[in-house]
Amino acid sequence: MHRLYYSPGACSLAVHITLEEIGQPYESEVRSAKNGEGTTTAEYLALNPKGRVPALSGVPGGSGGAPNLLTEAVAILLFLARSHPEAELLPADCAGEARYVEWLSWISVDLHGIGYGQLWRPHRFVPDAALHEAVKTKGLENIRAAYDHIDHILSDGRDWAVPGQYTVVDAYLTVFWLWGRRIGLDMEANWPNWAGLMSRVLARPAVQRAIQQEGIA
Repeated sequence: MHRLYYSPGACSLAVHITLEEIGQPYESEVRSAKNGEGTTTAEYLALNPKGRVPALSGVPGGSGGAPNLLTEAVAILLFLARSHPEAELLPADCAGEARYVEWLSWISVDLHGIGYGQLWRPHRFVPDAALHEAVKTKGLENIRAAYDHIDHILSDGRDWAVPGQYTVVDAYLTVFWLWGRRIGLDMEANWPNWAGLMSRVLARPAVQRAIQQEGIA
């Protein structure tokens, strides 16, 4: 049985949603990323030296931490989707799978790593605290630009992020939709095509269960 290590409302929510979509038993453990409360303890670092979430146990192999622990949201989402084809969370054709990877790679690096990294973790970019506000401002600009791009992609009338079926990309986009609300952006007014997608995603029972379990409703 897999065990998911997650922080409520973090990017690990996408993995949590995916596990609920799959519908197989799993265990979960909260490791709060807020100020490193649960992710920088000696116990967790022995398990996952990266000190981040999500992490998923029960996956053969290793990456420097506990045996059979898989890290990185993009890798975990791909593993879960591929290992449970019956859940139909990953396109079956090569082009569809490439589009899935295209989405997740860009979101993970540009939007999450750069945009939200600058906004919430400016010290990772510059050590001088006097420059942190400038980094945060640039981070918000990058987030807005990424959100504009997401809305543009979705403006062609597609039903899901990867046209034709709900995938883990839609679950991953949910994280950043909720983060936008968290930082005070008017998501519905500014990004109506994304809002339409989210109206369908947030109505899914698996999504609602994961959000409720994390206490972020």
